Amino acid sequence: MSKKYIPNEKEKYMCDKHKKFFKKKLIDWKNEIIESNAKGLYLNEVDREISSADIIDQASSQTEKSVEMRTLNRQIKLLSKIDKAIKKIDNDTYGYCEETGDPIGLKRLIARPCLLSTSDAADE
Repeated sequence: MSKKYIPNEKEKYMCDKHKKFFKKKLIDWKNEIIESNAKGLYLNEVDREISSADIIDQASSQTEKSVEMRTLNRQIKLLSKIDKAIKKIDNDTYGYCEETGDPIGLKRLIARPCLLSTSDAADE
């Protein structure tokens, strides 16, 4: 399959090409998140070693750390959704709404590949 392949409506919905495309997309996305988190955690450790005596700098640093932790928590939840989506590809249920069983649609899945139901869009 070429790198420029994009699933289209002319093909059978969730054919092997579609499943391979989405699985690769999800695995690549997961690896990017893991790599980004590893770099962030490393830089956070380096930052901890450089402590400031200035109370304003300390407050600013605490705010940044709080934002980083919220981002990290969101990414952990996202990794869980990505893993769930990959399992759904493996058991041939990917691309179908968990609530209704209806196809979610290729355009929507390309935009949000770990969407598991049509109501998930409101949750993210």
